[in-house]
Amino acid sequence: MMTKRILIIDDDNLVCLSLKRVLSKLGFDIEVCMQAGEADEYIKNFEPQVVLLDIYLTTHNGMDLLKGFRKRYTDLPVIMITGYSDVKNAVSALKMGAYDFLLKPIDLEQLKSVLNKVFENLTLRNEVNKLNTLFQSDILTDEYFGRSNKIQKILNTVKKLALSADTTVLIEGESGTGKEGIAKFIHQNSPRSSSPFIQINCSAIPKELAESEFFGHEKGAFTGAALKTKMGKFELANGGTILLDEIGDLSLDLQAKLLRVLQEKKFFRVGGEKEITVDVRVLAATNKNLEDEITKGNFREDLFYRLNVAKINLPQLKDRRDDIPYLAHMFLKEFNQRLSKNIREISSEALNLLNSYTWKGNIRELRNTIERAVLLADSEVLTENSFSFLPKMAEGKEAESQFSLEIPPKGVKMEYVIKELIQKTLIITKGNQLKAAKVLGISRAKLRYRMEQLGIEVIKQIQ
Repeated sequence: MMTKRILIIDDDNLVCLSLKRVLSKLGFDIEVCMQAGEADEYIKNFEPQVVLLDIYLTTHNGMDLLKGFRKRYTDLPVIMITGYSDVKNAVSALKMGAYDFLLKPIDLEQLKSVLNKVFENLTLRNEVNKLNTLFQSDILTDEYFGRSNKIQKILNTVKKLALSADTTVLIEGESGTGKEGIAKFIHQNSPRSSSPFIQINCSAIPKELAESEFFGHEKGAFTGAALKTKMGKFELANGGTILLDEIGDLSLDLQAKLLRVLQEKKFFRVGGEKEITVDVRVLAATNKNLEDEITKGNFREDLFYRLNVAKINLPQLKDRRDDIPYLAHMFLKEFNQRLSKNIREISSEALNLLNSYTWKGNIRELRNTIERAVLLADSEVLTENSFSFLPKMAEGKEAESQFSLEIPPKGVKMEYVIKELIQKTLIITKGNQLKAAKVLGISRAKLRYRMEQLGIEVIKQIQ
């Protein structure tokens, strides 16, 4: 059970004795500092989790002490104590980072309520920090992502972006290409690496709960919120990094609220009246083309430009096949350890098989495939038979064997062949450019360029 330590900084002896007596009976561990100049020494030795600080002290200004505490002890909640005539100063203290304020004479029930809320939030923060510590024990290195020139070039850019504590980064790539890993790599190599890394999957949160998930809610704010106040992911990530995964699936109304947070670093909990300020670096990831989503009216253009300060585009695994053997062996090592196996190697035939596969699920699919093969393996070597559960491989080879290109006796220009190929592919995909690009194994941007270059008309005319 967490020890609840409170430091009272006040030079009024009667106030200190009264607070100490009451709070000690409630089970709090109390220390009193009546000389404001000794406050730092008390904090260092007593290590309080909460400070009760009087605004007016004989030798010091409580506001000045608060300002210093916010710089030196950024995570230490400070509750200001003030008289009715000093409410304006108390409000100013909140803007400076005070957790709350109490009016003299102090109401016992209000004091208990504020302290319970503080320690409830501290418990949540401790849970997040424990999870973060577990994550930090698994530091990602360059080799985690592969050794090909293509991925190493991307990592060189990522390392430069990581040096900034605040630059927003948009990570694009198809599902399974490693967007979450890149986000963690940025966090671990940034000035915020010792603070929390929090991830939100925007596509997995029910619309009606999304705002609460992002920004938290006050007790009783809505049905189901009757039990306690909840901190949102932005508040939990304070001081660290937050990843907004699948940002393209975020609703338009929440996009507007997110834009304000990005601009002002402030928000209200659902049902709350107190504005909360956070210091968070925002990373966003998407498998959608956000510019297309803007055209469709599904994504705010102003939010896109806020997110798109720097961009990383991750290639599909099939576009960096040099990494497949390396990644396969890396996953083999991982699952040997996790599943208590002792598989020595992957045969060259099996590697050739993996290298020729389409990997529509990219790195995630490769990882899952190695896990299944290791789990089912009875020998010390993974062979072609170890991957017989991949049915699409045979289908892909059959499709390639059925393809034939007839060349006229007098020959044909390459431009005509490419134009015919694109047109027929668009007919098959019913004009869907994204699907056509995938079938052709090129990017959507390259397909558009080719269509414009070869004079291919608007897709609807081809259908």
